[in-house]
Amino acid sequence: MAHSLESGAYFSQLKAKGRIVVSGRARLRRLLLIGTICPPLSLEALHLAVTEAKRGKDVEQYLQMVERLNEIDGHDLLGVPDTTWVQKRNALNANETGKLESELKGYKNNLIKESIRMGNEELATHYFNIGALDHAIKAYSAMRDHCNTPKHVSEMYLKLVLVYIAQGNWLSAKSQLDRMRVLNLKLEEKARLDPTIHACSGLTSMCNSQYRDAANEFLQVDPSFMTEGPIANIDVKKAVLTSNDIAVYGGLCALASMYRSELQAQVLDNPLFRQFLELEPHIRRAITFFCASKFTQCLAILDAYRTDYTLDLYLFDRIGDIYARIRAKSIQQYFIPFSCVTLREMEKEFGTRDGQTIEDELIDMIQRGELDARIDVVEKVSPTEPNQCFPPPSPKCPRASADRRPRLQLLVAPLVNTRAALHTQAIAAAKEHEKSLRLRLHRNNMILAGLVLETPKGSTFKGAGGRGVFS
Repeated sequence: MAHSLESGAYFSQLKAKGRIVVSGRARLRRLLLIGTICPPLSLEALHLAVTEAKRGKDVEQYLQMVERLNEIDGHDLLGVPDTTWVQKRNALNANETGKLESELKGYKNNLIKESIRMGNEELATHYFNIGALDHAIKAYSAMRDHCNTPKHVSEMYLKLVLVYIAQGNWLSAKSQLDRMRVLNLKLEEKARLDPTIHACSGLTSMCNSQYRDAANEFLQVDPSFMTEGPIANIDVKKAVLTSNDIAVYGGLCALASMYRSELQAQVLDNPLFRQFLELEPHIRRAITFFCASKFTQCLAILDAYRTDYTLDLYLFDRIGDIYARIRAKSIQQYFIPFSCVTLREMEKEFGTRDGQTIEDELIDMIQRGELDARIDVVEKVSPTEPNQCFPPPSPKCPRASADRRPRLQLLVAPLVNTRAALHTQAIAAAKEHEKSLRLRLHRNNMILAGLVLETPKGSTFKGAGGRGVFS
């Protein structure tokens, strides 16, 4: 667990569990996140971040790490910027930028499309490595006019997706992914690219709080994603999200947006996604408990892993929303079989959340329209009729038995008069049937009276049954 890690062990433990460890910019962003929101690990994470940032080319990212470390511990030596390295790195970056721009200019003068495309790609990759993401987007976009095959176009779109994800620009990333879907690729190229498209599309939808769409995308990721090598020199499993992430994100988004029957059919019985769930067995157990209406066990499993998810690069700022949706769905599903239930039983089943009483939580759900029920705050006692939350008073001492009953608040489902609803439905069906019969009788009378004539040949008017009606 992340909360029990020792110095520098977070990624080591992930690797020991067989998980692919993110690298590059994504690794540094995760270390900065841990250093920002996790005080017990902040110094260790930022020490790693500063050390690794100096191995790269992004000076701004290095200075950001150093500044954050200095805010936490002003006496830490690593919290002081290495001005010598900064000046040297800036000079090297400027020289390499000038060299690549000069080469690209020469390619343009020679009018060789493939060379121009590759020159733009090299320049864009350099911009991405030094943190100039806006310039990287412009350089990658400039490749479009010089792409000779759909494969080149798909690789360009994928590189743009990587930059937009690094920026956190989820709408633009989604737009590029949609363009990739409609490319006329070869079957083998499309089969190799589709898992990455579905995985990245699921990520962008989740980060836009579109959990249903995200779940549908993650559930379509082919297991070949686990063993697929780099595409266009991009290892998506290290640069963006891993196979374990797909299992976690897909499972959580499905729990937050699907009902039990859908979870069973589309998640647990899905032969493709089942292979991802094997990487994260606790997610499979949580979904299984939810489908079995064992909501307490489901929520307990998720709460046990909440600390880890809070340190996730893409979940940290939306894990509260996802958990709240799962909890609300659990309450909805729990209440469906009951006509009424005491708030004490609800609190025993679900406990409290963030210091909020179960009553306040239910009131919020009712006001938002998420729960079709009412809270009895007047009588605070069970009805005396049979088939209610409490049995009727004892025949030996009705009054004393009623007085001894606990005065508990009830969550009451709206009364539905099934008999009246059935009568209304039957009357509506009878009226519709009567109307249909009257229309048929009316047509038969018109035919007997000779008021229905055949439509002349060549006429464009067509009545019912190919006949014209004249009166």
